[in-house]
Formats: sequence, structure tokens, C-alpha cells
Amino acid sequence: MGEKDPFEEAYRAKARRQAPPWDVGHPQEVVVRLERAGLIEGPVLDAGCGTGEHTLLLAALGYDVLGIDSSPAAIIEARAKAEERGIAATFELGDALRLGGRGEGYATVVDTGLFHLFDDETRARYTAALHRACRPGAQVHVLSLSDTPTEGFPPGAGQADYRTAFGDGWHVEEIQAAPFTCLDPRDPLREVDVPGWLARVRRS
Repeated sequence: MGEKDPFEEAYRAKARRQAPPWDVGHPQEVVVRLERAGLIEGPVLDAGCGTGEHTLLLAALGYDVLGIDSSPAAIIEARAKAEERGIAATFELGDALRLGGRGEGYATVVDTGLFHLFDDETRARYTAALHRACRPGAQVHVLSLSDTPTEGFPPGAGQADYRTAFGDGWHVEEIQAAPFTCLDPRDPLREVDVPGWLARVRRS
């Protein structure tokens, strides 16, 4: 038997009323602010879209956006949300490490909580895949848990991790502190804002 995918297991557990801590059921406020500030341009890739809140947000606003995730359970739920809300959103099962094979030419990538899950080697593969999938001048917005220890949450990524992973072929324009809203592991009915970093990176 193959190794179990921890993310697929997490989304399947949601059916037993055990939602993953990152699956808060609404968009992260920082993504809402990015859109309002005019920092989102289509076509958009929502990398590691989970159950689709950011794809649904942007699709409802008229953006050409694709949400991809490696979890079949997450994609099934995302499509169900789109149907329930009457939003024409597109979701695909996909590997964020294998982008760019179709010459997608994305102008914007949104990543909320994927980058910080990778080790250094995998981050290098991920940013190379993003480079292939993005057009020159494209912006990548990455929200991750920070490397500041927070009780109940794994360590995330630091500013140096961003600058190392987004090296050749990229320009790191800004890294700023930003809240990452999660479900409190001690009380899953309560939301908490965990320290995070929001990076804006441009493809050369």
C-alpha cells in the first residue's frame, strides 16, 4: 500500500467534524486586502487551494482563476462550494511542484500556507515550477506561518527562507508581517491569528 497523504487525511477528517486548522471557511483577510489594493491580475493561480475560498473569492469578482490542490477530498469540497454558491470557479487536482508544462502564463499566484510546508530542496523545486508557470513580470503572493514559535502550531518560514527560495529569476519586492488566521487547536470552534509573513515576489 502507498504512503498516506497527510493533507488528504486531514480533509477526510473534516467529514468527522475535525476541520484542518488552516481550513477556516473564508478567505484570509490579507488576500482580500491584496485584491482591494489592485495587486491581483488575471489569470490567477491559487496554488494549494484547499477547499477553495480564495479561488471562489476571485472568481466571484470576475477574475480568470484556477485553484489546484493535491487532495481529491479538498477539490471535491471546493467544487461543491462553487455549485452551492452559484460561482463559476475552476478547480483541478494538481501538483504544485509540476507546474508550467502547459505554458500557463499566470499573471498572479496566490499561495496561502503551502510554501512553509516544504523543506529547502522542495521549495527550490516549487519556485522553479512557479517560474515556468508564470509570465515575465508576474507577481507571487505568499502567506506563510512565520518562524516565530507559536504554541500549537509548527514553525513556518523565515524571511531568509523566502529570499533563498526565490533567488535567480525572481525579485523579492516586499516581506511584511501579516496574520495567518487558523482554527485554534485547543478550541476548533474559535479562530486565532497566528504570526505570519506575507511576501510579494515578482518574476524577472
